[in-house]
Amino acid sequence: MTITTTEASAPPRTRPRRIPEVGGGQGLRILGLYALAVLVGLSVWQLVAMKYGPSLVASPRETLSAAGELASDGTLGNSVIASSRRILIGWGLGVVVGAPVGLLIGQIRIVRQFLEPYIEFFRFIPPVAFVTLAVVWLGIGETSKVVLIFYTAVFIVTLNTSAGVMAVNESKLRAAASLGASRSQVLRRIVLPSTVPYILTGARLAMGNSFLTIVSAEIVAAQVGLGSLIWTSRNYGRIDWVFVGIITLGLLGLVYDRVLRLIAMRVLRKYGVNV
Repeated sequence: MTITTTEASAPPRTRPRRIPEVGGGQGLRILGLYALAVLVGLSVWQLVAMKYGPSLVASPRETLSAAGELASDGTLGNSVIASSRRILIGWGLGVVVGAPVGLLIGQIRIVRQFLEPYIEFFRFIPPVAFVTLAVVWLGIGETSKVVLIFYTAVFIVTLNTSAGVMAVNESKLRAAASLGASRSQVLRRIVLPSTVPYILTGARLAMGNSFLTIVSAEIVAAQVGLGSLIWTSRNYGRIDWVFVGIITLGLLGLVYDRVLRLIAMRVLRKYGVNV
């Protein structure tokens, strides 16, 4: 006997929640608040720079000038491209591997019991602890840095996905079983739709942690990248270059997170889930 999505995943007379639309007035208000926040931040930054001097804190103007200098000779662009490539490959592999493993752990008890000791052990070891081993085992090329970022992302996505599977309403599973649904039907029509929000949350968290990892990996073993730029700037005593690298990391992370958030909103909209 087949099972339909309506029968198994939605209680009678229950309509999905609508995600509120952001109107023009509200959108302008949000943009205004963002602009105000940026102006306040720049003002505080300028005051701190004036207090401590350029040898310790580069001012916004000095940082902008240094950014133009690094952009003109290609250093900044090459660093952004190199770091982005490593982050996206490692993070993408972490999501692709972590989501299916999380689904297996959440659904199959013997798999959960077998893998849980390893997950609980390795997830508490920070990726920076493996930087030296990664360089020794995999060399100073791209592989070592991608593997470190993968290591960062995979456990976060796995744990969030498995938590989503185990949070599925038990009554839905019992209803599906009573209607004769197969394991694959339950997975596709009940478990997976309910777990998507957890997977997306795990992906966003993993992206943030990937940025933490890339800096330490590039400081130790990279000739190009934002982490390498920050470390090289320190060696040359260019505080303004250090600020450029740090701010570029923050802006890049902000852009990536906003893109992921937009994707998450589109995916969750059809399930009536608010984000």
